[in-house]
Amino acid sequence: MAKGGFKGGMGGMNMAQMVKQAKKMQEDMEKIQDELETKTIETSSGGGAVTVVVNGKKEIESIKIKPEAVDPEDIEMLEDLIMTAVNEGIRKADEMTTLEMGKVTGGFNIPGLF
Repeated sequence: MAKGGFKGGMGGMNMAQMVKQAKKMQEDMEKIQDELETKTIETSSGGGAVTVVVNGKKEIESIKIKPEAVDPEDIEMLEDLIMTAVNEGIRKADEMTTLEMGKVTGGFNIPGLF
């Protein structure tokens, strides 16, 4: 063992400080998760023919379809436009969550937390 003995690692931080810091981080993350539930992302496809609003919980809040996007002869096109807008909304909601949580975790992605 090095002269002076072991000081507990983590830059000399004792266990009580580590627990306190972890608890604060958890509280901050819970606060951000609550805030994310109220934030929304709006995406569109087909030049605005389909617009989707997704919240921070990755739930679809609304889907708007312009009448000109509805062609009974080409339902597949409308399905594709909806799918594209929804997937983009979910992707952007994930980005928003990662960005906000990164403010608490210092950029570390902690699997299973978000």
